[in-house]
Amino acid sequence: MKTTIEIADSLLERARSVAARDKTTVRALVESGLRREIEERRRRAEFRLRDASFDGSGLQPGVPGDWNGLRDLSYEGRGT
Repeated sequence: MKTTIEIADSLLERARSVAARDKTTVRALVESGLRREIEERRRRAEFRLRDASFDGSGLQPGVPGDWNGLRDLSYEGRGT
């Protein structure tokens, strides 16, 4: 398919230089770059945090269920 893209003059000149050096085309460089970028973004979107939970029945008796209470409990006996 034919399309038109606008890129910076300096980038196009660098691409032409690389293409000539590597005996390829600017088109091949653009296609390669697009493939890599699309694949990288696809991999990032697929990330799933593994389930690190374990069997149990929640908080133990006497453990506060709110953030402030948990924080206070974790710092209990440390400092003033």
